[in-house]
Amino acid sequence: MAASIPENFHDLLTTRLTFAHLGTTMASGRPQVTPVWFGFDGEHILLNSARGRVKDRNMRARPQVALSILDPDNGYRYLQIQGDVVEITEAGADAHIDSLAKKYLGQDSYPFRQPGEVRVIYKVKPTHVQTMG
Repeated sequence: MAASIPENFHDLLTTRLTFAHLGTTMASGRPQVTPVWFGFDGEHILLNSARGRVKDRNMRARPQVALSILDPDNGYRYLQIQGDVVEITEAGADAHIDSLAKKYLGQDSYPFRQPGEVRVIYKVKPTHVQTMG
């Protein structure tokens, strides 16, 4: 079941420069958390990584994830999202990471690309949303 993100928290997803802490689950069942750049298409959180990384392997095998996004100006205002990875695609992933580099670094292209790296987009559909502040 989908959950919507309250309109008064959309600034944390769109106009504010915020990072998400992405929680995935390892094969052992242990949690793994990584700070990540992200986008928002109005319904889904859009993540980007390289094929073969730990979070890539975890999301492919266990698509249930959690995200925590903190307001950088108010540590008591945050958005917590639990969701499912509903789509994984390489199509458009290079352009997507470049758009995130523009948002987060002010650069037109992603400067940390490695030779042979294949970028991937993960579309997360929120299933549970909690807010504070």
